[in-house]
Amino acid sequence: MAKNVEELFALQPVVMKQLQTIFVKNRLAHAYIFDGEKGTGKADIMHFFVKLMLCEQPNENVPCETCRNCRRVDSGNHPNIHQIYPEGQFIKIDQMRELIGEMKMMGVEEGRKIYVLHHADRLNTASANMILKFLEEPDGEVTAILLTEQMQSILPTIRSRCQHIKFQKMPRHVLLQHLQENNISHSMASTVSMMTNELEMAIFLASDEQFALARKTVLKLVEAIRQNVHEAMLIVHEEWLPHFKEKSEIEQALDLLLFAYRDIVSIKANPEAACTYPDMLPLFKEVALYSTYEQLSKQMESILQARASLQRNMNRTLLMEQLMLNLQEGYTFV
Repeated sequence: MAKNVEELFALQPVVMKQLQTIFVKNRLAHAYIFDGEKGTGKADIMHFFVKLMLCEQPNENVPCETCRNCRRVDSGNHPNIHQIYPEGQFIKIDQMRELIGEMKMMGVEEGRKIYVLHHADRLNTASANMILKFLEEPDGEVTAILLTEQMQSILPTIRSRCQHIKFQKMPRHVLLQHLQENNISHSMASTVSMMTNELEMAIFLASDEQFALARKTVLKLVEAIRQNVHEAMLIVHEEWLPHFKEKSEIEQALDLLLFAYRDIVSIKANPEAACTYPDMLPLFKEVALYSTYEQLSKQMESILQARASLQRNMNRTLLMEQLMLNLQEGYTFV
């Protein structure tokens, strides 16, 4: 993921500016919560912020990267930094006891002490209460950084004592750039970047044969729906139902189908719109030309209804047959 300052700014411009402002105005809080989904750069930006707080010669609110402290932060050997990860399912009270004991010790290293709790939402009740007391009465120059993907699972009493730093989803254009740097085609990158905001998952999907098959089957079905209901039903029985047997596979396929119709709506409004399926642009432009906004809206609503019916365990063959009929209603064939 992102490592240099330029990449971090591209990934989280608001967060980076916020942290640099905190630093330059010397308004360091005793505790922060870095809150954001997986893949939003929390760990990388935490590393940047820790290094900035400890750097001996920061330049324009950026760590110098060459001083003794910067080198030790990068190597993971700085004695004033303590990182805690869950042991099994939870961060346990023994881990907190050890951490607080270390933080209160008179160490050989002067300066700010920093502790980082990864997956802070996984503090159990006892460990949460112990860290709460330490947050209420910090000892000296101490900064806590709590990383979480589940902000609501952290005790309100802990949240109220921390400054909240909200991480936004990775901008799609940044994710697309990373994917293409990993030799993923523009068409596939455009599709997987709609399915997930997390780089590693996007790379996995782009190389997954099952996902490639799902994408191909969905696009084949879109073209068949445009022709007539019999072609669509044939694709459903010969390809869709045999390929998508698990509920999760059908959910994913319905999402891919919905994105196709969203593309058509976007193209109808703006022929230069960015698409989930740029390789289908000629077909989608033709479909958009002969479709009304009302019809496209009804088609997308039908897909959403099918997804809801799937959650109610409706028979999957009947579900897809009904969906094909609904997608055909009012269709102008060309």
